[in-house]
Amino acid sequence: MTKSQKITLSASRDIPFNKLVLSQSNVRRVKAGVSIEELAEDIARRTLLSSITVRPVLDEDGAETGMFEIPAGGRRYRALELLVKQKRLNRTAPVPCIVRTDGLAEEDSLAENVQRAPLHPLDQFRAFQAMHEKGKSEEEIAAAFFVSANVVKQRLKLAAIAPSLLDAYAEEELTLDQLMAFTVNPDHERQEQVWESIKRTYAKQPYEIRRMLTEGAVRASDRRAQFVGLDAYEAAGGAILRDLFQSDDGGWLQDAGLLAKLVDEKLETDAEAIRAEGWKWIEIGTDFPYGHTYGLRRIIGENEPMSEDEIASFQALKAEYDKLEDEYADAEEFPEEIDTRLGEIETAMEALQERPVRFEPDEIAMAGVFVSIGHDGRLRVERGYVRPEDEPSVQSDGLDEVDGIDASADEVTAPDASEEAEEEDDGLKPLSDRLVMELTAHRTLALRDALASDPQTAFLAALHALTLRLFYHYPLDSCVEITPHSAGFGAQAPGLGDTAYALSIDARTTSWLGALPKAPEDLWDALVRFDNDSREALFAHCVAMTVNAVHEPYNRRPRALAHADLLATTLGLDMASAGWTPTGESYLARITKARILEAVREAKGDEAADRIASLKKPEMIAAAEELLEGTGWLPEVLRMPALPESEAQSADNGGEPAMGDSAVITDDEPVTGNAFATAAE
Repeated sequence: MTKSQKITLSASRDIPFNKLVLSQSNVRRVKAGVSIEELAEDIARRTLLSSITVRPVLDEDGAETGMFEIPAGGRRYRALELLVKQKRLNRTAPVPCIVRTDGLAEEDSLAENVQRAPLHPLDQFRAFQAMHEKGKSEEEIAAAFFVSANVVKQRLKLAAIAPSLLDAYAEEELTLDQLMAFTVNPDHERQEQVWESIKRTYAKQPYEIRRMLTEGAVRASDRRAQFVGLDAYEAAGGAILRDLFQSDDGGWLQDAGLLAKLVDEKLETDAEAIRAEGWKWIEIGTDFPYGHTYGLRRIIGENEPMSEDEIASFQALKAEYDKLEDEYADAEEFPEEIDTRLGEIETAMEALQERPVRFEPDEIAMAGVFVSIGHDGRLRVERGYVRPEDEPSVQSDGLDEVDGIDASADEVTAPDASEEAEEEDDGLKPLSDRLVMELTAHRTLALRDALASDPQTAFLAALHALTLRLFYHYPLDSCVEITPHSAGFGAQAPGLGDTAYALSIDARTTSWLGALPKAPEDLWDALVRFDNDSREALFAHCVAMTVNAVHEPYNRRPRALAHADLLATTLGLDMASAGWTPTGESYLARITKARILEAVREAKGDEAADRIASLKKPEMIAAAEELLEGTGWLPEVLRMPALPESEAQSADNGGEPAMGDSAVITDDEPVTGNAFATAAE
């Protein structure tokens, strides 16, 4: 029996640094991993932890020259070389080396790099945890390994997950992304419950795990949480779950009941100060549905003017702002300190321009206030709304008008020709009603003819009638019988009042209320003084407020809805760009699973739809919401309608009707402008 030969290890020895040179046999060509600078700092902190493999440099006769080349360990050599250049290491300092003479230098280099087993992430997590338990702070660990403190916090968070889940990760039953998702809830029991419920299913996406672990919690980005403040919530004993691995908008508030209590208390406290102003009533709520002020008249207060000191401060700030802008007009970007100062000036100027609003005492006595939380989490106060029953009674002049009808008598009868009796003496008598009616009929037709010949005045008269009806409580001051109707929203859509378009309409309405006179009899003169741009903007707003494209099952209006499609096409309305997104609340929770999958398939393709097809509906909604985010996908009812062929031809011709098109007027179709002109000819 042959005796097995014993292995002889390569000799190790300390070789002066100035006797070492790099070898061309090193197989590493691509830079990867820790930088030379970071490795040098690590050696300076802990000295060299791994010997360098070297080979003797031979002369032409095969004799050793006293120099040694490095086929494996070039990065360590470069780090030592950097320390020598920095005069932190002597040129003759001994370097621990393994001296190799057998085999190929390239083989040594390749073997050292290929056979090096990378550290499993879990071992790194546990190593950081062990160092932390031995008294090292997160900052000290971060400095020792050239990573940020946040990375250390993440690793410690991962190491603190339930041991059974860490074992599953070590056995590759969990991915790192899935493991990170479990960190949002530190409760080991809950982590294990969620893992048991999903580990044999396909529903193991990280967002599913986060959703299950934060079920029943309130996101910190919620308006209620923003209103109360996270510090106040935590001071009251509330817990917040946080996600260190992705944006979580501040985390999740665990105690929804505590949050509701804090919201109610803060709203009531804020409302007390407003109640002290003397308003007739105050309504308080976390949120009011869009259109809650429908049917109420709004009073616009007057902004308090600036004092002389405030005017002087504003002018000084404006002068400084203009001077800085002129000084750096040619610069590509402002220096940091100048940019900061400009921001401070803008903030100060805005604070001076935001004037307190003053209401008359008699207005406060009959009006009320809505107090709620705005979409941005700030207190929202809507002052000056008058209920119909609180309106002051109108003094009768004996000619009370109701929709243009003279109701001064109990019973109105048509004038009789017999009333026109001949005068028996030379005294003057009032004209008879019959004669007045006939004369004003002539005047009405003459007015119509004159107005038709003056488009600018016609536009002004229409604007006057529209504005009266939409902005004033007693809109009876116009002979132009145009009656706009601004429909309310009986079926309240969730989140409607917080959309960008609803906020834009509200801001525009408030702006016009402040620009228009308080008394309806002063409106005509005000409109005459407006410039054309202001009139057109007000006209567009008034017409826009009459649009009703709501599909109601009890009020079918197919032609009106078809016109809404034409209007949307003409305006190029893109609901995705306008701000509508398919969330669980706005759409996904209201449709079947098949429609959810159809939406995902249209937006992200078959693979994405198939991936969530086996989920239960709550999980499918959450997954679909994440998949559809940012895609611009819209349900069919919100998409841009296709132009009919005739409209498309008209658009191709610059908006003019296609040549050769003939107008056909039927009894059940309205007469269009082009058709009317054709018929008249």
